[in-house]
Amino acid sequence: MWQAPKCDGGTPIFSYHIERKDKIGLRWVKCNKRKVKDLQFRATGLLVGHEYKFRISAENAAGLSAPSVSSPFYKATDELFKPGPPCNPRVLDTTKSSITVAWNRPTYDGGSEVTGYLVETCVPSLKAEEEEWTIVSPKEGLRATSFTILNLKENQEYKINISAINSEGIGYPGYVPDNAKAEDRLIPPEMDLDAELRKMISLRACCSLRLFVPIRGRPTPQARWTKDNGEPVERATIDSTSSYTLLVIENVNRFDSGKYNLTIENSSGSKTATVQVKVLDTPSAPQNLKISSVTNEAVILTWDPPVNNGGVNVKNYIVEKRESTRKAYATVNANCHQTTFKVDQLLEGCNYYFRVLAENEYGIGLPIETGESVKVSQKPQPPGTITLKDVTKNSVTLSWEKPEHDGGSRVGCYIVEVLHKGAEKWAQAVIVKETEATITGLNAGEEYMFRVAARNEKGTSDPRQIGVPVIVKDLVVAPVAKMLFNTFSVLAGEDLTVDVPYVARPKAAVSWVKDGQPLKRTTRVNFSSTETLLNLSIKEATKDDVGHYTITLSNTAGETTAIVGIVVLDKPGQPGGPVKVEEVTSDSVTISWNPPEYEGGCTIKNYIVEKRDTSTTEWMVVSANLARTKIKAGRLKHGSEYQFRIAAENRYGKGPVLLSECIVAQYPYKLPGPPGTPSIAVCTKDSMVVAWNEPVNDGGSAILGYHLERKERNSILWVKLNKSLITDQTFKSKPLQEGCSYYFRVLAENAHGVGLPTATVDPLKVSEVPQTPKSLMVTDQTKTSISLAWEKPEYDGGSRVLQYLLEVQLKGQEKWNNVNTFKTMEATVSNLNPGEEYLFRVTAINDKGKSEPKVLAGPVMAKDLVFEPDVRPQFSCYSVHVGKDMDINIPIFGRPKPAVTWTKDGAPLKFTTRVNINNTPTHTTLSIKEAATDDGGMYGVTVINPAGQRDTTVEIIVLDKPGAPSGPVRFDEITTQSITISWDPPKHNGGCQVSNYIVQKRDTTTTTWENVNINCARTSIKVPRLKTGAEYQFRIIAQNRYGKSCGLDSSSPSYNSGPITASDNTEAPKFSIDPAFSKTIIINAGETFTLDADVRGKPLPTIKWFKNEKPFENTLRQEIRNTETHAMIVIKDSIRIDSGVYTLQLTNEAGTETVPFKVIVLDKCTLAWRAPM
Repeated sequence: MWQAPKCDGGTPIFSYHIERKDKIGLRWVKCNKRKVKDLQFRATGLLVGHEYKFRISAENAAGLSAPSVSSPFYKATDELFKPGPPCNPRVLDTTKSSITVAWNRPTYDGGSEVTGYLVETCVPSLKAEEEEWTIVSPKEGLRATSFTILNLKENQEYKINISAINSEGIGYPGYVPDNAKAEDRLIPPEMDLDAELRKMISLRACCSLRLFVPIRGRPTPQARWTKDNGEPVERATIDSTSSYTLLVIENVNRFDSGKYNLTIENSSGSKTATVQVKVLDTPSAPQNLKISSVTNEAVILTWDPPVNNGGVNVKNYIVEKRESTRKAYATVNANCHQTTFKVDQLLEGCNYYFRVLAENEYGIGLPIETGESVKVSQKPQPPGTITLKDVTKNSVTLSWEKPEHDGGSRVGCYIVEVLHKGAEKWAQAVIVKETEATITGLNAGEEYMFRVAARNEKGTSDPRQIGVPVIVKDLVVAPVAKMLFNTFSVLAGEDLTVDVPYVARPKAAVSWVKDGQPLKRTTRVNFSSTETLLNLSIKEATKDDVGHYTITLSNTAGETTAIVGIVVLDKPGQPGGPVKVEEVTSDSVTISWNPPEYEGGCTIKNYIVEKRDTSTTEWMVVSANLARTKIKAGRLKHGSEYQFRIAAENRYGKGPVLLSECIVAQYPYKLPGPPGTPSIAVCTKDSMVVAWNEPVNDGGSAILGYHLERKERNSILWVKLNKSLITDQTFKSKPLQEGCSYYFRVLAENAHGVGLPTATVDPLKVSEVPQTPKSLMVTDQTKTSISLAWEKPEYDGGSRVLQYLLEVQLKGQEKWNNVNTFKTMEATVSNLNPGEEYLFRVTAINDKGKSEPKVLAGPVMAKDLVFEPDVRPQFSCYSVHVGKDMDINIPIFGRPKPAVTWTKDGAPLKFTTRVNINNTPTHTTLSIKEAATDDGGMYGVTVINPAGQRDTTVEIIVLDKPGAPSGPVRFDEITTQSITISWDPPKHNGGCQVSNYIVQKRDTTTTTWENVNINCARTSIKVPRLKTGAEYQFRIIAQNRYGKSCGLDSSSPSYNSGPITASDNTEAPKFSIDPAFSKTIIINAGETFTLDADVRGKPLPTIKWFKNEKPFENTLRQEIRNTETHAMIVIKDSIRIDSGVYTLQLTNEAGTETVPFKVIVLDKCTLAWRAPM
């Protein structure tokens, strides 16, 4: 707060400025941001505990007054008080020896932070002044807002108050309502079951199950966990405290699913809650796997679903089988959806185990397996046909065949039953294990029926009954030999015994015959007989024992014969001879022979053929594994004599050999004669078909084929064309080189060899008739003649086109008339009738013949033509080095021939010894010899005929060093140490741009020129480092790529003035820029461009850049690079928005100058439009 100034300065005060200064600071800080019109102000933002002084300044329309005298220092702090009572003091819990109280922070802290709390107690009394309060909390105070008072007397009531403490001391106490009594509290048990536990808990197998339940109650309740119907949770780890109980089961599985019951109980009561847990696992094993049916190839299984499905429905069952001899199960069906399945395609008689597994979305569960193996079988089929083997007066002997199918289990026995004629019940006669039985104890002359049943472990088959009743009596049976085999074999040198069972009643007489001769007993061969068996015995068998043995049996009932073949297994005999010679050549012999008469009792495996040159005694193997009785022995020496021997070989060894007669290896015939002279049947550009006739003499042997060879005209090497024999009398030779000439020769071959060749007499050229000429056109015509031109054929047939035949046809006629033959591809047909129409055609001719003719597109009338003139220079600008010659050849067109005139720079061209014009009907040529600088310029060409006029221009540039720069030399900014000079570019730049200027200076007291700058790019330069008062002369030389010009000298010497100061001499800003910047600058997007200028002025001007009248600023792409005498901006990677007008502004005391630069950046165009309605 302050008072207004005594004097307001003649105008009302409209604001005050308040400033403060910290005692520890050095500067004054303004306090108000807005205008303060009142005489008081609240200073904010002060630091608590710091001391500040303040001062005030008044402000009117004339300005700000001097500040007032500063105030004394004031400390930034509030007034402090003791805190108020704590809020809501209350009793949380009591026991028989303690009371727990709690409270909230006081509503008012007295302006200072509460640092602690005091708790006091006293025993209630009738008189308040007699009550004695005792501090039960720590003397320094409590930081917490709760406290348990200990060591109290049981059942004693207490008054309790709590006080807050701050920096000013202990505040007012807060009293706990009512008196608190030290006694135990009884609280019924409670639990806080989480919302998640109230739902079904689902978790995957192998996870951990954690059931955490907070509990409370007094006294502390006991927690007990059970499962389902009160079962204890054996796998669980249970942790219980006074405030919670926790059940943990690690690696849960399907059996951990179910209801988990939690019961908490204390003396005040009990409470129970249930948590439903579902473990998502594979299912348990199915139940009650049974085999409901067994056949000889299938088993039907049934089962019940698993008790625990793993938390989700069972998708399917997997049925597996295992043979009892194996350890691994094989899957029968992996997608069974029923609780029954038929397992078929089982091996009959095998024992199998079966098992079934349930599968859900979490995998395959546990299996249930059959306890014992199951044999796949059934009761057998009935036995086969029953045969009556023997009958006597009191017995019958029967035999039968085994059942076709034993049901998959071996038949253990057969039950034979008998039925007496007239009886109704079958009686069991005998049980046997073989397929034959003798039933005794029968009554002679009686009639009986018999039947047989097979029995295995699965049961007894249906019985098979004999076809007719049997009368029990003695029988008369004709002899019958019951031979199992009729051929017997024995190794040579081994013994052989042959037994032949037979039946005959009464006993039969026996006789033995071998190969039609009665068999004689020897020391090696013996034979005998009994009532039922014949016996032949041979010791140390030899090949003489081989043969057919005939046994004759006879009795009163008849006679029978049996033949036994004896084979002695031994090495084969000698092959059958003699050796036959079937074919003889110069290097081979073909022989054959017959198989041996005695093969050794088995098939001949192979023959071994050997040869011997009669001049030696050594035998060489021709073939050691020959399967046939014929062989071609090759690789013989021509004219040599050979002998062969052959031996047969079977599995028992090699037999004796068969020798042949001596044979000489040579042909019985000669080489063939030469074939007929070859000729060309067909010729193309890369192939020839060669043909010939067969030879007159085939040498006595049929011609097997031919060989064809060729060579080039200038070669001596014949090349064989065929890889295999040519059986025809033609052959296509390719690829051939077009236009080359070749010789061909043919050779015949018979069995003896290759004969003499026959060759072509003359070389044969690879060519054909040419293709049709191309592009027949009319090039000129008059009333009596027509000129034609054409192009050569695209393919000349492989032979050069010799000439062209031109033919003409008058319109309306069919006959073509020959005009002439031409070796060039143009012709003029004269002596035509004016006004007549003619058609033309041209044919190409080479050494193979004529091509197809090329016909003109349409008839042409013989008449004079009139065309407007035209002149078509190839280029609009030509250049030539000075002193060099040049010819400019320009095509002209027009009918009749146009007149040609030339001009130079608008004036008629003057012809000299160096400059000349040459005109033809089709061209005009300008010739310049030893070109000079004056020959450069614009040349005009005019062509005129009755049909019109046509003009064109061409520019000729003479490339030379430039002319001297244009004067006079101008002097600016002369100081004691420098001078600025300028000049104009040369009038003639030498045909190309001036690359730089060379500036030289000379002190007039010397004759030596010194270079100031040899690479000056502009037409002005500031020459520094001059001597004060010295006199100088300057020279400027222009330079381009072809050399340096003559020098431009300053007309008179220049003197440096005395010392110059800025106040005495000023000069308005000036600039110097490249002439190209005076036009619109076009830049392609992505390029970097620079805008710059030389600047001068006294004093040096201030440089500023603008773009589109806005200040130009530096960015990542844009940079200002100014110096005192040079202004420059650089823009990198230009884009479309860089287009615009850039302005350079120069300012000093003498004035302002601006320079505009117009820039256009060419970028891609982006189009956008709206979709149609």
